Amino acid sequence: MNIAARAGTTLLAIAVFPLLLEAGGCASYDGYTLKPGQATSADVERVMGKPVETRKVRGQTLLYYSREPNGGAIFVARIGPDDRLIDIEDRLTDANVAKIVPNVTTAGQVRNLLGPPWETGHYAVGNNTVWTWYMNSDPSELDVRMSPDGVVREVFRLDPNDD
Repeated sequence: MNIAARAGTTLLAIAVFPLLLEAGGCASYDGYTLKPGQATSADVERVMGKPVETRKVRGQTLLYYSREPNGGAIFVARIGPDDRLIDIEDRLTDANVAKIVPNVTTAGQVRNLLGPPWETGHYAVGNNTVWTWYMNSDPSELDVRMSPDGVVREVFRLDPNDD
């Protein structure tokens, strides 16, 4: 193959590669191109990929997309009973963390609110479970400690810059 033919092949590959990524369903980070009221759950999965978790809450289907640990975000696509997208939002926010009330909020409510934790741990002393998320807003580590009855007992944030 001569130099001109190789250059033409290389240019063709460069031109076609982005189109293949789009056609192949390369996942969008936050689904920003999806239109509420128009997009269906199938559209959400085509654009954002397979959710890490799906939950049913008050007649809605919640599709969770984790971008942790380095992305520090968990996007939830809320799908209505008509299979249409209601909205997409990042759940790892200070406002959502403030909704978690020790001695009141349950593990299920935390899971519905924030989505699946990045890490889970069980501690024999005290028989507690700790769920961990990594937030980019500060950045910080968010830990939620629950007692065996599934009630949140403590919410704390660890700053990676503290000594």
